[in-house]
Amino acid sequence: MDENGIKSAINWYPGHMAKAKRMLEEDLKLIDVVVEIVDARAPMACRNPDFEALFKNKIRIVLLNKADLSSKEANKAWTRHFSDEGYSVLEYVSIGSGSRKNAVSLIEKAGEPILKKYRDKGVSKTLRAMVVGIPNVGKSTFINKLAGTGKALTGDKPGVTRGKQWVKISPYLELMDTPGLLWAKLDDQTLAKHLAYIGSIRDDVMNVEEIAGALLSDLSSLAHSELYSRYPKITQDEAVSPEELLEGVAKSRGFILKGGVYDTERAARIVLDEYRAGKIAKVTFELPDDE
Repeated sequence: MDENGIKSAINWYPGHMAKAKRMLEEDLKLIDVVVEIVDARAPMACRNPDFEALFKNKIRIVLLNKADLSSKEANKAWTRHFSDEGYSVLEYVSIGSGSRKNAVSLIEKAGEPILKKYRDKGVSKTLRAMVVGIPNVGKSTFINKLAGTGKALTGDKPGVTRGKQWVKISPYLELMDTPGLLWAKLDDQTLAKHLAYIGSIRDDVMNVEEIAGALLSDLSSLAHSELYSRYPKITQDEAVSPEELLEGVAKSRGFILKGGVYDTERAARIVLDEYRAGKIAKVTFELPDDE
């Protein structure tokens, strides 16, 4: 096991990603604004490095999605960071009051220079925005919220969106949903680990017990009291191993197999599910200074 608590590199790049990147490049000429969605719990890990070159000539928005599941202080730090880099930024919660209005307003404001240029020529133009991001950060849910209907395909597994979809938001605004796009190689296993925590890498390509054990170790440092309140039979020892943390979860939930063996695989899946649902703690694994 390496210093990050993962025995081996995560195999994470499905073959269809190369095709998705080609499709995205072809569609760029059709759009005015790029809305990049990142999970507020791991903003750095969520940022596909290919996007910088792809979208360098486009108006850019960064949406800190699931901001209710992350640290409020970290959200503000990331907002300042992206704003300083020239992006329009929004902390976003899909179920939040005014979330649709705020998002539409931000996109329209970002695209106003383009619309004005056409108005000055006597042309009434529809603003077209492309919604991009890695798998499972909430792109389709975001579009559905803005459209007020389930027009974009959604699912609970990374990569469920297929093909090109235009969704009309208003008479003068359309959004394009795109497949979640990973990049071919991720050298930083810490970032890979964070993506695994939030579900942007499919669980079936990972050892879930290793990932859940590493998550528990990180949560023990970042949200000690919340973790032990959720799973009270975890041993509160600074030297406790990921494996022992998983056993503590199994003890807390009564996951015991025949012969008194703890069902750590079931415990691991419970930990991942409950963390992703915001039931354990609201933490952010990365800060702008970490870059």
